[in-house]
Amino acid sequence: MPALTHTRPHPATPGGVDIRLPWWALALPALAFVALLILILNPADAHAAAGDPAVTRLFERVQQLVTR
Repeated sequence: MPALTHTRPHPATPGGVDIRLPWWALALPALAFVALLILILNPADAHAAAGDPAVTRLFERVQQLVTR
């Protein structure tokens, strides 16, 4: 004769932890991903602001080091 199993009448975690996410917790990262993907696919639309030439030289140097 098989043994009877008992099920718990309440969840194992006390306090009723709510694990649902708000809609924006998924929408904002997805929107940021799509925006960055569009910039990668068409870099001509990404215009850099004119700034300090030292910062521009720094970014150019970093780009040269990365492309090696």
